[in-house]
This record gives sequence, C-alpha cells and structure tokens, in this order.
Amino acid sequence: MTERLVVIGGDAAGMSAASQARRLKGPEELEIVAFERGHFSSYSACGIPYWVGGDVATRDELIARSPEEHRARAIDLRTRTEVTEIDVPGRRVLSRDLEAGTESWTGFDKLVIATGARPRRPALPGIDAPGVHGVQTLDDGQALLDSLEGTAGRRAVVVGAGYIGVEMAEALLNRGYEVTLLHRGEQPMATLDPDMGRLVHRALDGLGITTVASAEVTKILTGEDGRVRAVATDEAEYPADVVVLGMGVVPETTLAGAAGLPLGVYGGLLTDLAMRVRGHEDIWAGGDCVEVLDLVAGRERHVPLGTHANKHGQVIGANVGGDYATFPGVVGTAVSKVCDLEIARTGLREKDAREVGLRYVTVTVESTSRAGYYPGAAPMTVKMLAERRTGRLLGVQIVGREGAGKRVDIAAVALTAGMTVEAMTALDLGYAPPFSPVWDPVLIAARKATAAVRAGS
Repeated sequence: MTERLVVIGGDAAGMSAASQARRLKGPEELEIVAFERGHFSSYSACGIPYWVGGDVATRDELIARSPEEHRARAIDLRTRTEVTEIDVPGRRVLSRDLEAGTESWTGFDKLVIATGARPRRPALPGIDAPGVHGVQTLDDGQALLDSLEGTAGRRAVVVGAGYIGVEMAEALLNRGYEVTLLHRGEQPMATLDPDMGRLVHRALDGLGITTVASAEVTKILTGEDGRVRAVATDEAEYPADVVVLGMGVVPETTLAGAAGLPLGVYGGLLTDLAMRVRGHEDIWAGGDCVEVLDLVAGRERHVPLGTHANKHGQVIGANVGGDYATFPGVVGTAVSKVCDLEIARTGLREKDAREVGLRYVTVTVESTSRAGYYPGAAPMTVKMLAERRTGRLLGVQIVGREGAGKRVDIAAVALTAGMTVEAMTALDLGYAPPFSPVWDPVLIAARKATAAVRAGS
C-alpha cells in the first residue's frame, strides 16, 4: 500500500527530508506532497545579503533545486500554497492556494513540519510602510531590491546588529548607501561577548557605517506619500529612504502550537533524537522551527542556521524512508563577516555560562593569521572560555582579518568531543608560514586558558 508523506515548507529542512525519503522509497511506495507558500524552493536564505550587495549576481544562483526539479523527481511540490491548519487526530492538513484563493484538505500518513522562522517585527507605528523590509526569504530579497531601485534617495537605516543586520549594513554600503545601524545592546553582534563586539563596532565605524548603541526604535515615520522617511528612537530621528529589519527571528510554530504539538521555552517544536515530534510517532520537524540540544550547556536552544536545517532534513528523510539516523545536537557555531573583518563564535558566551550555573575562566589573545614575517599576516583576536577546575572547553570567539573565521571549526570539533583546553594544546594542526604561526592562535589561547585553569584550581 502506498503511504503519503506531507511536507510543510519547501526550503532546506523540508525539501532535504523529501529528497532523502525519495532516494530511499520510490513513488509506488511513498507519495510525497510538499507545500510552500512562496515562489521558490531549496534556496540559500543566508546568501540574500550577498545578492542584495552585488557579490552574487542573480537570484537564481542562490537556488539549489527549483520546484520543477523536485517535481521531476516525483515530489508534488505545490508553491504559492499555504498550510493554514494541521488536524493531528484526523491526519490531514488544510491548505490555501494563494493565487486562486481555494482551500482543500490533504491527508497524510507521515508529516514533516519545516515552517522555518519569522523575523521579529514589533508592532510599531509605520512598521508596515512601503520601504520597510525584512529579509527572510527570496521574495523578501526581491522586494528589497525592487524598493532600492524605486527610490532616488541614498539613506538606509538597519535596525538590529546581529548577523543579518551587520551583513545587510555591508550590502547597502556596497550599493552606495549612507548606512546607519541601530541596535539595542551595548555593542553590535550580541552573539559575542561585549568586549569582542567592541572590535566589530570599531570595524563598522572604520567603514563609515554609523553605529548607534542602546537605540530603542519607537516608530517609523512616513512622508506625505506614505513611504518611510525616518526611524525614530527616544533620543533622535534618523532619516531613511529604506529601512531593513534585522532584529532576529523566532520559530514559526503558529500552526504547530494551534495543533497542540509540544513547544519549548523559545517557542520551537520539541523533538527526539530522530527529529520526531515528541509524543507523535508519525510527525517530524526540522529547521528553524525546532529547538535543539546544546551539547555544551545541556539544554534546548533555538539556533536557526541552514547547516542544521539541511542535517535535520537528512535525518528526517532517512527515518521516514525506513532507514535510521539521529541528530545529537549542536555547539552553536556561527561565522560571518563585515567586509574583510571575519567574526566567528562557538559554544557559550560568558552570559550563557552564568545562566546555566557554570564557573569559568576566560582568556583573550592577540595573534596573526600567518607567521608574522610572512606577507599578508593579519591580526586576530581569540577569546576562550574554559570550565574552572575541570578545564573543559566552553566556548571560543574569534574576530580578525583573512583566515580568522574558519579557525572556529577547530574549537567546534573540540567542543563536540568534550575536550579540555589542556588536551587541545596537543592538537596536531597543519602548519606552514603562509597559513599559520608555528603556534596557531587557537592553541595559544588554549595554552593560556590551561594556565588560568591551573591558577584558579
């Protein structure tokens, strides 16, 4: 008997799950129906700032597999179709064709929820005015580009200084805009500790981006034509011809919550190691709509990244298709850049360690990406956290120029393996003057952290 798999969401997690399940089971065993409310499927949302900024020439370069390609593999992908209700007891979903306006029910034997995340969009006056944009989907990116081409002004305000906010500030700067970056925190990049965020702030200032800290946006001001003209805080007004919102995201679990499925403290779906929704044998969830286990902190977190979403999809597809796979958790690795400044982190910040009751030591070292005498050696700052007494590595943050960012992967592997900083000092890393000093900056930090642990024991 043919079973039916229904997938809600046509991007990374959803279509990875559908594709993997199709590899394992043919159409005669498994019918696959997928719903996507947008126009596109299987695309890199992470690449949108680089498309907007001109580093990526066309939108289609961000698309890994089009709806037509999925359909050619016997996956019934229905774009511009939004699922509006999940009937768990009845094992069916209600969908609405956004073009025709018609609704219909589709039954399922197995269900995958991959509804992603939605941008934080506070209910401020003027927030929905023309010229105010989020950048979560390819449709959002296209709308922003159309808006940029439709205005003669060259002033941009970015609200929020996380990864998306900082990357969009650079993108708009590359397009010739005068950019103001407003954020609520002490320093930009709240995923870093403030002392490391200060290095990012300094780099933004050096690029000519006006960065305003502790700025709480109160309203969006509009002109007589209804279009945005400024962003207001309690302290000032910042003129704007375009506004980009980069205030982070929250799990899109409205449907799941209404259906009575279990949600965590961050609002994300809770799953087991097989990515099966807890308490529901034939329902899986993955991507930005779920919470995952933080292997360092030992608790669930919401970590919306495309790398995780694709892995979730592979795990789900394997299990749906009759194979077996698990997703053990994450250590919180992320990397970004502002022009030539690379920003990376993995594991816990000081704030995170305190919240889970860990006692720790911190060290910060200055080094270079290559041997100091080799041409092109660039400065790098590495901050490392280790657990007091045990010396277990807890987290690493890196800010530096070319060659800095991907060094965080050394720490990510060490975190996953549960290594101590002392054990890290013996890691046999590749060395040659064009690639590293004889002591890699991460290992220099590990040596210093080892000394701090011994001194504090």
